Amino acid sequence: MSTMKPRLKHHYETRVRARLSEQFGYDNPMSVPRVEKVVLNVGLGEASRNAKLLDSVVEEMTAIAGQKPVITRAKKSIANFNLREGMPVGVRVTLRRDRMYEFLDRLINVALPRTRDFRGLSTRSFDGRGNYTMGVKEQMIFPEIEYDKVEKVHGMDIILVTTTDKDDEALALLREMGMPFRGQEAVVVSGKDIPGPVEE
Repeated sequence: MSTMKPRLKHHYETRVRARLSEQFGYDNPMSVPRVEKVVLNVGLGEASRNAKLLDSVVEEMTAIAGQKPVITRAKKSIANFNLREGMPVGVRVTLRRDRMYEFLDRLINVALPRTRDFRGLSTRSFDGRGNYTMGVKEQMIFPEIEYDKVEKVHGMDIILVTTTDKDDEALALLREMGMPFRGQEAVVVSGKDIPGPVEE
C-alpha cells in the first residue's frame, strides 16, 4: 500500500535542504537543520473542576493534531489555587514525522490566514537555542473545530523544535518552510504561493 508523502516534507527534501546548504555552507545533507517535533500545549486552570471542559479540549486537540493528547497534571499542590498534586491542568500533544509536517502545512496555509488581524509572526520568539514558540489565542482558527460543539474558547502554545541550536538558522529554515514572519516575502511551496504577511 503506497502512502502519499506530506507536501511540506516533499518541499523540505526537494527545495529547503538545498537552499539552506547553500546559505550556510553545509556539506552533509544530514547536517542541514530540520524541524524535529512540534508540541501543542493548552493550559486549563479550571480543568480540575470541570471534567466536561477537559473532555472537550482533548477531543478538539485530537481533531487538530491528528493524534490523542496527553493530560498534563499538577506536579505539586498549591493551596491558594485549590490545586492538589495530580489534578489535571491542561493537555499536550507532541507531533513528529509525517503528522508534524501535515499539521505545519495546515497551520501555515489554513489556520494562520484565518487569524483575526493577522500581520505575520514575530521573529523575536526564538529561545536562543533554535526553537520557536508562538501563541494562538483561540482554537477556532483550525478548520477541524466545529463552532457549535465548542465548550469554551481557549488558546494554545505551539513550540517548533528544530535540530539546530542557532536562531538564525532556525529562522531561515522556518521561513523556507513557509512560516509567515513579519516583513518577509512570500515563499512558494510546491507550486503554491503562500501569501507573505502585511508589513506593519
